[in-house]
Amino acid sequence: MKKFILILILGFTSCYTHLAFSRDTLEYPVVLVHGLFGFDNLLGVDYFYRVPSIIQQEGGNVFVAEVSSAHNSELRGEQLLEQVALIRAITGKDKVNLIGHSQGAQTIRYVASVKPQWVASVTSIGGVNWGSRFADIVRGGVDRGSFSEQFLASLANALAGLIDLLSGKATAPKDALQALEALTTEGTLAFNQKYPEGVPNQYCGQGNMLERNGVYYFSWSGAKAWTNVFDPADTPLAFISQVFDEPNDGLVSACSSNLGQVIGNDFKMNHLDQVNQTIGIHHLFETDPLTLYRQHIIRLKGLNL
Repeated sequence: MKKFILILILGFTSCYTHLAFSRDTLEYPVVLVHGLFGFDNLLGVDYFYRVPSIIQQEGGNVFVAEVSSAHNSELRGEQLLEQVALIRAITGKDKVNLIGHSQGAQTIRYVASVKPQWVASVTSIGGVNWGSRFADIVRGGVDRGSFSEQFLASLANALAGLIDLLSGKATAPKDALQALEALTTEGTLAFNQKYPEGVPNQYCGQGNMLERNGVYYFSWSGAKAWTNVFDPADTPLAFISQVFDEPNDGLVSACSSNLGQVIGNDFKMNHLDQVNQTIGIHHLFETDPLTLYRQHIIRLKGLNL
């Protein structure tokens, strides 16, 4: 949290300088939220690679949240609530625009549901909004309470701990089993019952862009696991994608990602391309991921958000 506060102050200072000379600015600050095993910055590499600079170029004041790399979405949401409160205080704005990737989509949905007066918009990118077939298989492949479960959980927690250590948030709580449960179909449907805003009435449908809580909801995602021969993430994601029987990005099905107004769920992007990873390598004949962020900031400005 101390690191986040420092980044918050430095980020606001640099963004304010940019905004002071911009004629066309976003009304509310943007907060980016990572997914499972995510980070803000790991050994100099940003999770949302070059995304903050694109948002700033379009007149947005942007912050990158620090939440647990492995835990349930409610706990991560509570962590995010604390940071949103700080952002509101330091910027003087009463609302924020939340953008979450993967499990980060559930995290920001939680905040918008419990504190809608603090949120102008929610944007889910590759979000697990109807569960993940891959999470179902992993959860179903290990008996609950078994030694194997505990052993695998300890390995996953160790990985989360290493990520947290290298990204400067070693004190963040970790529980990989709870994170996995949150991403299963069963866990996600239970989450949707408690926090239903933006969720379509049927699988693969469109949700409401503007919900009754006054928050705008948007989503986009990819539907192609193999995108570029030079991307080291393609091979494992293409392998995992075989467990799905529908278009997917290697970890989440295209239809599962739908939330609010669906900008598109069939981009030739895998799960990491959506946040411009790995270091910006993406499909040669598809829209640059950064272009989607740029267009979305323009969209939010058009709605006075």
